[in-house]
Amino acid sequence: MKSFFLIASVCMILSGCSNGYNSEKVKTDESVTASFDKEKYEIALVSFFGTTQDHSFGQATWEGIEQYAKEHNITYKLYQPEEATSDNYIEKIDLAVENGAKIIVCPGFLFETPVFIEQDKYPDVKFVLIDGQPHNASYTETRINDNVLSLVFSEEQAGFLAGYAAVKDGYKKLGFMGGMAVPSVIRYGYGFVQGCNLAAEELGTKVEITYNYTGTFFESPDIKSLADSWYHQGTQVIFACGGAIGKSVMSSAEENKAKVIGVDLDQSSESVTVITSAMKMLKLVVYDALKDYYTGSFHGGVPQTYSVNNNGIGLPMETSKFSTFSKQDYDAIFAKLAAGEIIIYNKTDDSTTTDLNLTAAKVIYIK
Repeated sequence: MKSFFLIASVCMILSGCSNGYNSEKVKTDESVTASFDKEKYEIALVSFFGTTQDHSFGQATWEGIEQYAKEHNITYKLYQPEEATSDNYIEKIDLAVENGAKIIVCPGFLFETPVFIEQDKYPDVKFVLIDGQPHNASYTETRINDNVLSLVFSEEQAGFLAGYAAVKDGYKKLGFMGGMAVPSVIRYGYGFVQGCNLAAEELGTKVEITYNYTGTFFESPDIKSLADSWYHQGTQVIFACGGAIGKSVMSSAEENKAKVIGVDLDQSSESVTVITSAMKMLKLVVYDALKDYYTGSFHGGVPQTYSVNNNGIGLPMETSKFSTFSKQDYDAIFAKLAAGEIIIYNKTDDSTTTDLNLTAAKVIYIK
């Protein structure tokens, strides 16, 4: 999920957790913030408002923090900015440090510039930046200090596996519904289309992919209506790639007796319509980053990429609902990716896929 500028719609509706947590800035009746009612919190998550219960990227990040902190009796806290601006993110990072944070997790591209600034201000504090690399506001300098762990994912591989599996399973009219056209989402889409194309080539058939970016990560009636229209026109399965927009697509799929491909984490429990999910192993990656810090093995200063080669992405075959695509089929295509036998184009400066050389997949791009 490399820097982007659209920010207003990344925030999602939050439903709180219990256990007496006390959020720094939460606009719900329940809280989601920290374990243990103490003044100092060693682990901090500074995140977009509402993303810890999005059943996707934000939630997986939070769950990784929660699991490690609870297992090791370490205090932790969620800080949520009032607005999605660099100044607000910096303000919350400053507050986290003031409250005793030793390691701060910052999920998403919006934190690239704030972390670039704060890594110099707090050299003794560790930062975990997910889906990004620190750069200045003018994009003229990218620098990862030793106190910053930059984690990036090969989303194109996860998207590829999802598209390949869906077509191999018999789907011929597919849809890709992205959130905002930011690099991580674009990579998911590019991979999805290429996976569909290769599977169709191998089957000697043709497939059609309706392709769109909604411009938001919110769930909404408009997203549901858009999904309704696709399903009514014959789309069999939609890859819902944009945080909470997946909820709207799943609602539509349930009404239309259609299917959905989830994103970021295993979303099979969210709806019976989810046939598989293009996963980033976020929970495990965050957990391991905290483990490395607390065991003295924190390796900052360079980006770390998670891909098929280190099991950082994949499909949850144990919960997938394919009819004919088997675990053996999955292992075979996964191994080819890991061996470098299949190269997936992952360009992110053009979101339309028009530059892909597709022989068996027709992409209908909708602005």
